[in-house]
Amino acid sequence: MKKISLMKAFGYAISGTGHFVKNDRNGKIHLAIVVPISIAGWFFGIPLVEWCILLICFALVISLEMCNHAIEQLCDAVHESHHPLIKISKDVAAGAVLWSAIISVIIGLLIFIPKITALL
Repeated sequence: MKKISLMKAFGYAISGTGHFVKNDRNGKIHLAIVVPISIAGWFFGIPLVEWCILLICFALVISLEMCNHAIEQLCDAVHESHHPLIKISKDVAAGAVLWSAIISVIIGLLIFIPKITALL
């Protein structure tokens, strides 16, 4: 197997990220959610540890959505018509995104609800 340079590897990763941002509807939604949550974190002056937790949640959900997109693309390239194993692969990948998103929402609520109630 031919080794690629580190610069080319970064280039491929950036290209893949660009493709994802341009072509994945759910990815755009997840990325759009990062903005108001980040603004809320700034507004409430959340501590560094809570920023770290939010950043991990952002990275987890978006990374899993990218993996889901990649699996969907690969499955479609391998087998265009319905196949039960392809369906399972796509469903499990989508379930991983859903699971991480639900847990991230719960974490966000645990971080922000006390700050919102303190304002009231």
